[in-house]
Amino acid sequence: MTPTREQCAARDAADPLHALRAEFDLPAGVLYLDGNSLGALPRRTPGHLARVLAEEWGTGLIRSWNEAGWFHQPGRLGDRLGAHLLGAAPGQVVVCDSTSVNLFKVLGAALRLRPGRPALLAERHAFPTDLYIADGLSALHPGARPVLLDSAAQLDAVLDSEAAVVLLSHVDYRTGELLDMAAVTERIHAAGALAVWDLCHTAGALPVELDAAGADFAVGCGYKYLNGGPGAPAFLYAAARHQADARQPLTGWFGHARQFDFEPGYRPAEGVTRFLTGTPPILGLAALEAALEVWELADPAAVRAKSLELSDLFLELTADLDVEPVTPREHARRGSQVALRHPDGYAVVQALIARGVIGDFRAPDLMRFGFTPLYLSRADVHDAAAALHEVLASGEWRAERFARRGEVT
Repeated sequence: MTPTREQCAARDAADPLHALRAEFDLPAGVLYLDGNSLGALPRRTPGHLARVLAEEWGTGLIRSWNEAGWFHQPGRLGDRLGAHLLGAAPGQVVVCDSTSVNLFKVLGAALRLRPGRPALLAERHAFPTDLYIADGLSALHPGARPVLLDSAAQLDAVLDSEAAVVLLSHVDYRTGELLDMAAVTERIHAAGALAVWDLCHTAGALPVELDAAGADFAVGCGYKYLNGGPGAPAFLYAAARHQADARQPLTGWFGHARQFDFEPGYRPAEGVTRFLTGTPPILGLAALEAALEVWELADPAAVRAKSLELSDLFLELTADLDVEPVTPREHARRGSQVALRHPDGYAVVQALIARGVIGDFRAPDLMRFGFTPLYLSRADVHDAAAALHEVLASGEWRAERFARRGEVT
C-alpha cells in the first residue's frame, strides 16, 4: 500500500539523520529537490566564513598563511573528504580549482603515464565539460584521439592496446544510473589502460571506495551534494602508486617542490600536492570546510540507505503518472536522483517551481529530482509527488508563462 503523508512523517521522526535537517538554512515554502545541482546552505557556513574574514584575513592578514594553516588547507580538506566520503587513504586527495581544471590535470597526467597509447575513451553522453576537456587536451597531445562510447557497456568492444585512459561518470548526470566502479575499473586495467572517474554526482550521494576499487584518478565538485556553495572548490584524487611518476600539465607554483625558492625551472612536489596549481581560494575552502563539519556528523551508510528509500518512495508515488522513469530501479544501479521523461518536461518543471517545488530539467525531455538525505524528508518527497500529480492533472503547465524560451541554462 502506498504510504500516507502521516506514515512518511512518522518515519521521519524515527530517522537517525533527521536531526541534521536543522543544520541547513532551508527557505520556508520551498521543497528543494535540486541539491544534485546546488546544495543547500549549511547554517554554520555564514558564521565560519565571518570568522575567517574577520580573524584570519582581517586580523591575521598575511600571517594566516602560516598561523591559520592556509598553505595546507587543500590537502587537509582533501584528507577529510577522502577519509569520510571517498574511501581514500591520506595523501591522495586535494581540494582545489574547478572540476574542469582538475580533469584537465588528471587526464594529462594519465596520458603521459601511458605513452604510445593514443586513445582517450569517454562516454558520448557524459556531462559536456568532460568531453570538451578531453577534446581540448587531445589536441595538445600529438596523435592522441578521443573515442566516444555510447555507454559503458560498449567498453569491452573498444578496449584494446591503443586505449590509454577511460573517463567515466560514476553516476550519469541525466539518468542517475550508477556504474560498478570496482568491476569497470578491473576491466579497464585488464586492457592496460587507466581509469579516471567523474564523481560530481557521487560525492555526498553515496559512499565511494576509491582505494578499494583500484581507481587511478578521480575528480568531483564541491557544490552539489557536498553543500560547499556556488562555485565551491572541486577535488581530485590521484592514487598513491601513480604520484611519483605523474606529471600534470598545469605546473603552477603551488605544485612546486620548493615554491619559495622561486626557481625559474619547475620541479614537482612530492605526493598529491604536485597536482596543485595556483593560490588556493581560501574563502571557498572555508565554506566547504563548514559543510564537511556537517558531513562528518553523518554515517555515509545511513545516507545511502535513506537516499534509496527517498527515491524508492518518489518512484512509487509517481508510478501512476503518464511519465517514463529512466532511472534504474535496482539499488545497485541507482545514484541519488530520479529522472522522469515527459515531452513537455521543461514546462512541467517550471510549473512545479512556481509552486515552490524545485527540481530541474535536462534537454530534451528529462525532469530531474535530486534526493539529499541530510535535509530532505519523506514528507517532503510525499508533498513533491503530490504537487507533480496536481500540475499534470490540472494542465497548468500549459500556461504560456511556462513555455520554453531560448536556451536552457
